[in-house]
Amino acid sequence: MKCLVTGGNVKVLGKAVHSLSRIGDELYLEPLEDGLSLRTVNSSRSAYACFLFAPLFFQQYQAAAPGQEALRCKILMKSFLAVFRSLATVERSVEKCCISLGGRSSRLVVQLHCKYGVRKTHNLSFQDCESLQAVFDPALCSNVLRAPARVLGEAVLPFPPALAEVTLGIGCGRRVILRSYQEEEEADSTVKAMVTEMSIGQEDFQQLQAQEGVAITFCLKEFRGLLSFAESANLSLSVYFDAPGRPAIFAVSDSLLDGHFVLATLSESDLHSPALCSPELRRLAPPLQAHSTPHLDDFANDDIDSYMIAMETTADSEGSRAVPSISLFPGLRPPCSPGPYSEDNEAEAGTQPGTPPPKKFRSLFFGSILAPAHSPPGPSPVLAEDSEGEG
Repeated sequence: MKCLVTGGNVKVLGKAVHSLSRIGDELYLEPLEDGLSLRTVNSSRSAYACFLFAPLFFQQYQAAAPGQEALRCKILMKSFLAVFRSLATVERSVEKCCISLGGRSSRLVVQLHCKYGVRKTHNLSFQDCESLQAVFDPALCSNVLRAPARVLGEAVLPFPPALAEVTLGIGCGRRVILRSYQEEEEADSTVKAMVTEMSIGQEDFQQLQAQEGVAITFCLKEFRGLLSFAESANLSLSVYFDAPGRPAIFAVSDSLLDGHFVLATLSESDLHSPALCSPELRRLAPPLQAHSTPHLDDFANDDIDSYMIAMETTADSEGSRAVPSISLFPGLRPPCSPGPYSEDNEAEAGTQPGTPPPKKFRSLFFGSILAPAHSPPGPSPVLAEDSEGEG
């Protein structure tokens, strides 16, 4: 694999890496016929991100040498991030960036060609890996919001950096509401916590297809990462979501790249807290039925098992070239016995700063296995137990 990035696209690539670093600690790099794919998933399997850079994004792009199979690898995120650590320096001094994998080198080589003939070469160690893909389909989501990233970026600007989750909903007059989320124990405490709420008019959105009263709560840290990228590239941001507890899909796209962030959302029972009882947001969460009783398990009554996002791999080359798509898996339930990668999930159970507690967000991603050579082509979702060992 060899690709050459020139001009302002070097900064765009670096900005994408910075956005991915807010999600996971490992970067999956896979050259495809459709372009170069950069993917990551967080340790609790509650967030997945992918950027696909089309061949036209590069001045030169070769997925694999003639007659050879394209290689894919996994590297530490901090190693690749160090190449683009200072975006200001990259923009000011780097003229082109060459990324190569394979050949005689056993390293992923990233070479920066700077002004005055200076060359910086980074030789990064990597591991061979399976293809990391999430199965999703934004077209299946009933609610869609689309607005310039600048609009949403200005809306989240007042929220404190330490805020973990934010609630997005449709209020009265079809105004889009963004509000800081409080857990029930925080809302009931004697110490009053500051609550920040922003309201955006319908006229600021390029598309608003959602009913009044719907609301979802998700991680703000990952959302800010994609917003920052979309603002720098002057792109519009689309949000696709269903009921609370089902994953929300955040997407950016133009002729040269596609980006998808898939984030877990709080289950519906977690949204019925005093934090949502302001006049504007009271309608965002419909009242619980009289006969329903909240369960000790935050996810006992949610619908996330019917909207599983699964990591999958395939030995078929054509299947690996497809851009990740998302699909529903109605009625699937994790088995009680440990899955093939349950030990890895437990080993990675520690959440990253800014990632919500696992008790709030069910794990959306599951360990993947390499499909046997004789298996038919196409995705084959694999189920495993959650990162905290929940059944």
